[in-house]
Amino acid sequence: MDLFSGTTMRVLEKSLNGSQLRHRAISENIANVDTPNYKAKKVSFQDVLKKELDSSSTLNAYRTHSNHLEFKSSSSHPSIIQEQTSYTHNGASVDIDQEMAELAKNQIYYNSLIDRMNGSFSNLKMVIRGGS
Repeated sequence: MDLFSGTTMRVLEKSLNGSQLRHRAISENIANVDTPNYKAKKVSFQDVLKKELDSSSTLNAYRTHSNHLEFKSSSSHPSIIQEQTSYTHNGASVDIDQEMAELAKNQIYYNSLIDRMNGSFSNLKMVIRGGS
């Protein structure tokens, strides 16, 4: 039995990977803010996470009430990194204010994932110590 192969840990790992990819794309956008004809990149992480969860096939859903939402899988997923098409005066599509806001939002998201992962490890540590 692998202690770190549970659904929660796999989802947290995929989420951290997505956050890292988003950070890299935002950093590239900020670095190229003045590069003529540069097209900003955006990571659509939610689609990537859905694809990973669909492919793992270990997440089974059971509806206990008819008003609960169904878990549906879709065979078509958009690409992970998409190029933006709005342009500035030099042909670039980077809005520095938007990128800085996305960077801050991604940092908060990343920190919340790390806190959740630390909580999982603390629970595991408590179990190993026998509840003390």
